[in-house]
Amino acid sequence: MAFVRKLALGGAVAALMGTTSVASAAEQVEVLHWWTSGGEAAALNVLKEDLAKKGVEWLDMPVAGGGGEAAMTALRARVTAGNPPTAVQMLGFDIKDWAKEGALGNLDEVATAEGWDAVIPGALQEFSKYDGHWVAAPVNVHSTNWVWINKAALDATGLGVPANWDELVAVLDKMKENGITPLAHGGQAWQDATIFDAVVLSMGNDFYKRSMIDLDPAALNSPEMVEVFNRMTKLRSYVDDNFSGRDWNLASAMVINNEAGMQMMGDWAKGEFLKAGKVPGTDFVCIRFPGTQGSVTFNSDQFAMFNVTDADAKAAQAKMASSVEDPVFQSAFNVVKGSVPARTDVPDTDFDDCGKKGIADLAEANGNGGLFGSMAHGHAAPAAIKNAVYDVVTAQFNGEYDAETAAAELANAVAEAQ
Repeated sequence: MAFVRKLALGGAVAALMGTTSVASAAEQVEVLHWWTSGGEAAALNVLKEDLAKKGVEWLDMPVAGGGGEAAMTALRARVTAGNPPTAVQMLGFDIKDWAKEGALGNLDEVATAEGWDAVIPGALQEFSKYDGHWVAAPVNVHSTNWVWINKAALDATGLGVPANWDELVAVLDKMKENGITPLAHGGQAWQDATIFDAVVLSMGNDFYKRSMIDLDPAALNSPEMVEVFNRMTKLRSYVDDNFSGRDWNLASAMVINNEAGMQMMGDWAKGEFLKAGKVPGTDFVCIRFPGTQGSVTFNSDQFAMFNVTDADAKAAQAKMASSVEDPVFQSAFNVVKGSVPARTDVPDTDFDDCGKKGIADLAEANGNGGLFGSMAHGHAAPAAIKNAVYDVVTAQFNGEYDAETAAAELANAVAEAQ
């Protein structure tokens, strides 16, 4: 996520990472990230301010695009040009791919000294480690199977919070009848796949694992998957005609501004509601996608550290990673971001009701075997497979396939991508 472009000698490096040394004017960090929406930018300021206290100048390198694909393209260009970053915001299998190339550094010393193994969930460590060694420091856990509902629009339906598929359809139908766009959505592949992820999970933990993680052909082309695509078709009927290409935060704004009833999006959407002065339980309601309570699909923003040879730069990496894992920082950052801490020992004291629910849900899922990497967000399968899923899901959502054809195409596409 962030990489050190220019470091002064010993004392300046020490100041960068939080010692009492006075910082040199040459100390700078250039940050490669895709946190460009209002709520995300507010969360990023927590990190900026944390570094500023250490006397570090922030050089911003934002690459817009909520799924991070454009940022990864920019990263590859930098590395190809012989100017690799020291660290970068990165997700899931992208971390593993760079580690396989031998591009990432080693954080074992700081991880061991601070006991990361005991406080970071094993499902996250699958991406923070490579070949048994720590190569990245997780900043947060975003869970993706959320629904954000405008409370006034929900109240106007006269129905309760939906707990299953039939109740969800009833609420959406009533919202449509009331003259409001029922489902705010942006027609981008990763957004389509985010909804798809939740619908698959609503068919049961075992089905999600078999289809999205094990990539079982029998699960991918099954009656259950046909039902998933039928439900995607139903959800498409609640989206407005102008959804194509809409950024996710603009869809959030529709719910915030009483133009739409709900949005199915990861918990980064909460940051948009909070930035707009909306209060959980009063202005909006946060629930798990109906049928998925007790289970969580996640992604995790991490600082993946790139190989450096300079001893001071290596020390700076370790100390930066230590700063990221500080429980105080984890709480402050995630309160603003909408996510929950990557550490299980951070108290929920400062979190709002949705944040407290997120922390409790993560603990529940981690304890019962219901914590799964999100296919839509690069934590269930490598990028080639994820992109193959994207293609089929978006084509079906836009009416190119019926449900039976889509299930068959999904199995074929995944097989070809492996």
